[in-house]
Amino acid sequence: MILWAWERPEDLRFLNTDKVGVAFLAQTLVLTGNEVNTKPRQQPLKVAPQTKLIAVTRIEIDKLPVLSTIQQNEIVRLILNTLKLKNVSAVQIDFDVKVSQRGFYRELLNELRTKIPTTMPLSITALASFCLSDPWIKDLPIDEAIPMIFRMGADSNTVKAVLKKGEDFSIPLCQHSYGIATDEPLSMTFDKTRRIYVFKGTAASWIKDDIDKLLIQ
Repeated sequence: MILWAWERPEDLRFLNTDKVGVAFLAQTLVLTGNEVNTKPRQQPLKVAPQTKLIAVTRIEIDKLPVLSTIQQNEIVRLILNTLKLKNVSAVQIDFDVKVSQRGFYRELLNELRTKIPTTMPLSITALASFCLSDPWIKDLPIDEAIPMIFRMGADSNTVKAVLKKGEDFSIPLCQHSYGIATDEPLSMTFDKTRRIYVFKGTAASWIKDDIDKLLIQ
């Protein structure tokens, strides 16, 4: 199980690191015009030295961006910087990409893949609806696309109905993991061989009781 540790103070030194890892928000990159504005993590994150860490970069759109090669190269550079953070063993990107931005995103991922170590896992978050019926992500140069089975908006009922029937995501890259939230219970059977990424749906920090409840589910 992997906990998402977003922008709030987190003391996770109590985790059983044999069972639980941490995907922490390392930075938020905001695209505006032809610029990339960087917002590094502001809140403290405390973990045991042996904790498996995944550095997450969140990409957001402010004003209409150019989506230029200059921006692409700057994003790649900034993501590569997160590999210098202590104990980071994988990289993840969280980007609510629109149809018009897919080409830019694909090129960015292609470039990033060539720059990070070949053994370094690279993952992205993905709308659950993409994983069901939208094949644009099927050949991205990544190791996994994490289906976000929460905050799904208009697609929520459709996706939940499919999963409740025991059906699976059709895109192979989406068949390695699940992304869930503590405040949105799901009526489905989880494949126990897959990683589960968990987002805490309240503003409070993670506590041991949260983890104990998740591990017994």
